[in-house]
Amino acid sequence: MYSPASFNDTLSSILGWVSIACWIVVYSPQIYENYSLKSGEGLSLIFVYVWLLGDITNMTGAILAGLLPTVIILGVYYTLCDIILLGQVYYYRWKATKFQASEGEETPLLTNVNNHTKTELTSTKGLVFRYVGAMLFVMVTGILAWWISSNIELEEKPVQHRSSTMAWAIQILGWTSAVCYLGSRIPQIRQLIIFVITVDKNEFFLVKNFTTQCEGLAPAMFFFSILGNATYSLSICVKSLEKEYLITNASWLAGSALTIFLDLIVG
Repeated sequence: MYSPASFNDTLSSILGWVSIACWIVVYSPQIYENYSLKSGEGLSLIFVYVWLLGDITNMTGAILAGLLPTVIILGVYYTLCDIILLGQVYYYRWKATKFQASEGEETPLLTNVNNHTKTELTSTKGLVFRYVGAMLFVMVTGILAWWISSNIELEEKPVQHRSSTMAWAIQILGWTSAVCYLGSRIPQIRQLIIFVITVDKNEFFLVKNFTTQCEGLAPAMFFFSILGNATYSLSICVKSLEKEYLITNASWLAGSALTIFLDLIVG
């Protein structure tokens, strides 16, 4: 019979693995979207650059903190995916510029909106089915990964006592990463949203421009980001709610939990 502490540790581990499963596939929809449209204009370059900085500081902090190898490997994976996204944007921009120069006229960087809209029209039922299926897939994958890891005996490493300087460095990197993750969404939101102020009626509207900026942005990327951040935050809170533990993990908790709100706006 599980004790409450043992149950919390198990649940925390399962949520952690589900989060990892989400983050493994989070970049795939956007990379595929860019490839399909032969454009990366849906993404804000500042968004990707700041996200890249967040991944680098997160990875560095994980290495200094001596976190699990899987966390460090994921950090390297995130960084490589960021570089791929940047490479796509610059490559397709260069290709579009070259094509325009050869044609002698301006050609939209994105595919025709009307044609794309017609081909991408999907029923609400089908859309819900796809997202529910994707959510179940990452959850099952995460649980399976947890089961495999729990049945592999790992040698426990002795607890390392870090100097106060190292502890501060890790916290600074953690908070820098959190700020980058939060700040990266701001330029993307700015690119996606048009503020329309009607002076006569003194009304304020928040309108998404689906005909331009939203074209080329994969909502699935933010869906997996939200799911990954939610399960990651829960994995921290489920394990323990002790003050010292929460303070130690505050930067990672803030970076993941607060990003969910911004991703809901972007997605």
